[in-house]
Amino acid sequence: MSTHEQWKSKMGFILAAAGSAIGLGAIWKLPYVAGTSGGGAFFLLFLLFTVLLGYPLLVGEFIIGRRAQSNAVTTYKKLAPNSLWHLTGRVGIFASFLVLSFYSVIGGWIILYLVQAFTGNLQGLSQEQYGQLFGDMIANPALALVGQLSFLLITVLVVAKGVQKGIEKASKIMMPTLFVLFIFLVIRSLRLEGAIEGVRFLLVPKFSELNSDIMLFALGQAFFALSLGVSVMVTYSSYLPKTQNLPKAAGSIVVMNLFIALLAGLAIFPGVFSYGLEVDAGPTLIFAVLPAVFSQMPFGMAFFVAFLLLFLFAALTSAFSMIESLVAVFTKDEHNKRKRFTWMIGTLVFLVGIPSCLSYGVLAEFEIFGMVFFDFVDLTVSNVMMPLGALATSLFVTFKVSKPDLFDELQQGSRVGKLFFQSWFYALRFLTPTAIIIVFLDALGVVGWIGAMFS
Repeated sequence: MSTHEQWKSKMGFILAAAGSAIGLGAIWKLPYVAGTSGGGAFFLLFLLFTVLLGYPLLVGEFIIGRRAQSNAVTTYKKLAPNSLWHLTGRVGIFASFLVLSFYSVIGGWIILYLVQAFTGNLQGLSQEQYGQLFGDMIANPALALVGQLSFLLITVLVVAKGVQKGIEKASKIMMPTLFVLFIFLVIRSLRLEGAIEGVRFLLVPKFSELNSDIMLFALGQAFFALSLGVSVMVTYSSYLPKTQNLPKAAGSIVVMNLFIALLAGLAIFPGVFSYGLEVDAGPTLIFAVLPAVFSQMPFGMAFFVAFLLLFLFAALTSAFSMIESLVAVFTKDEHNKRKRFTWMIGTLVFLVGIPSCLSYGVLAEFEIFGMVFFDFVDLTVSNVMMPLGALATSLFVTFKVSKPDLFDELQQGSRVGKLFFQSWFYALRFLTPTAIIIVFLDALGVVGWIGAMFS
């Protein structure tokens, strides 16, 4: 028998969806991209893009997901039959698959570092030694693959149990724990001598440093951090009852995401500046720089272990959503197939993720457009596929689904008026696509070329 699952509670959905949004994007990626992209200017753009572009799109994905009550591919088929719009769902699912293939690699690094911390191997090293340890660890093919496999194993075991017993139950434990641990770490970080310089770096924008690349990174980060453009939120919202207030739920998720992003910056940059470390360390910022910061604090390793644990929680809740969107497509609500397909998909993700896993070791010399395979997949998904998926979704929602149907779905569970609806609708129809197109054209140099023609 085919029955579509539902979340057990409204809070369970919000925590699970927030967990999908608040993952490596907020904790691993945002701080290092901010560190290499001007700090405050990048963070301000990220905030604006999240609120002005991300929120309307999140509401849009919620609407079509709940309206169709199906997986991401079937959703587009139901709402736009006999058309090619289902390709939006298929491309989104493929993007989720690619994200998880390199995402699981980072999850494996976290697990390996936790093992190193518990065995005492992270005690009393210099920043250079931490960097060397991390480099040696991810360059070791056996270690890196075991870490990736362990992360995927945890993910598969939870998702195989289903929406209520697996994802929702785990998220209800992990997300509140993450918030508590993060606030504790931020308080400790802000008490360091010279911490104010790190706060200034994160919150005071230097507009002279803005360029098209930073704008594109901020746009990609806004969509990456909210899991938009890859059909994840379409899948999650398909499990919602009609009593769920969609605008309120989306607002809660956006606020939590921005709050965690802010906490991540405030936990990391004050310590980096306090101890005179490199703020533009890139993807290794968490693993090579943070241990050096924590090691110089009283009970530093205990704090670092706590940070790694919340880092792992965040990574897992995001991984749950990505693999769930894949499982939903293949099971088509036939629950007896869930375990089998979850294990099959998890295995395939592991195999496809092997080149990313070995990118800093035996495949370090293999480059695509000057990037190792891991960085190439990350850039392709985050800065190309996600924004383009967001563009397609915004056009689908506002041009293909009728306004009466959108208004009807939005009103179920909420009491939004026509003013909110019209503001949301036109923001999604015009503001989101225009911003995405302009940023892309600027990154390609087209905007500057057009400007030069008329100057």
